[in-house]
Amino acid sequence: MRKVYFLQTCDTCRRILKEVNTANFEQQEIKTTPVTLSQLETMHHLSGSYEALFNKRAKLYASMDLKNKSLSEADFKKHLLEEYTFLKRPVFIVDNEIFIGNSKKVITELKSKIN
Repeated sequence: MRKVYFLQTCDTCRRILKEVNTANFEQQEIKTTPVTLSQLETMHHLSGSYEALFNKRAKLYASMDLKNKSLSEADFKKHLLEEYTFLKRPVFIVDNEIFIGNSKKVITELKSKIN
């Protein structure tokens, strides 16, 4: 399976999608087509934790004062299902590997995997 989860209004996501060859990828824009429980569980299985998928830079994270709360894996899961902005993006799934976020290291690893 080759799939990418992204946010169309995110400049970084748009830049990465142009930079990476996504011709053979199913693309899911997470604001218009939210991540389902099944999709989130697949990402969790590949990443090992819900926290790894969680965007702690989201404005909502600060406004909800989540940084000062002790969040469990169940809390991360709940927030990820309730609000699309909490998904660290983009998320690429290539075969049985997951690439989460937009760090240079992650994107470099992704490119070497798909090229």
